[in-house]
Amino acid sequence: MSTDKIECSAVEKFKAFKTTNNKAKANYSNTNFITNGASNHTTSERELFDFYATPPLATRELCELETFCKDILEPCCGMGHISKVLEDFGYNVESSDLIDRGFGTPNKDFLKLEGPIDKDIITNPPYVLATKFVQHALDIVTTGHKVAMLLKLTFLEGQKRKTLFDKYPPKIVYVSRSRIGCAKNGEFLQTKTGDLNMPSAVCFCWFVWEKGFSGNPEIRWFN
Repeated sequence: MSTDKIECSAVEKFKAFKTTNNKAKANYSNTNFITNGASNHTTSERELFDFYATPPLATRELCELETFCKDILEPCCGMGHISKVLEDFGYNVESSDLIDRGFGTPNKDFLKLEGPIDKDIITNPPYVLATKFVQHALDIVTTGHKVAMLLKLTFLEGQKRKTLFDKYPPKIVYVSRSRIGCAKNGEFLQTKTGDLNMPSAVCFCWFVWEKGFSGNPEIRWFN
């Protein structure tokens, strides 16, 4: 087979995938799930600067499971989907982001933020920078403070994260029984119960670290 035919085939498959994915998304109310933008697609298919907003229900569940200090930093606030829920639960939230999306303080590069930080940190980090965000967050918070990040279940695996987990083992990993869907550009669909969510084939978890903790993580379930 010629190179031209192979390339043409790849292009047609990609077009077919995009068409099918868009149709499935449009018919969400009649489907159980589809593989959404927060899953294992190629980097070219992901939103610029990796903006996939967190459904409010996920943060509400976290707040019912964990208690945090009164002051919280949300360094990837996007359009405020996590921050607003935290504020509803009575926390003082400092919201920032590298990109201006109309909420919080823009042009703040979390990976350049210097410590020590006497706050807990809660966020849904960019997909491709998750390990760096976790590492940096735990480096800059003071002992006893918590770091909670919404991550895929598969974040537990991989040789590249061995050093991170050896130094900073999670204290608790809350695994979602039901699928949580993060929304590209914050464009959620409303479920039958009135919650904002997106169809997804990805298992998300809240990973909770406590600076200074050593030992084996505890696994719990929610949702």
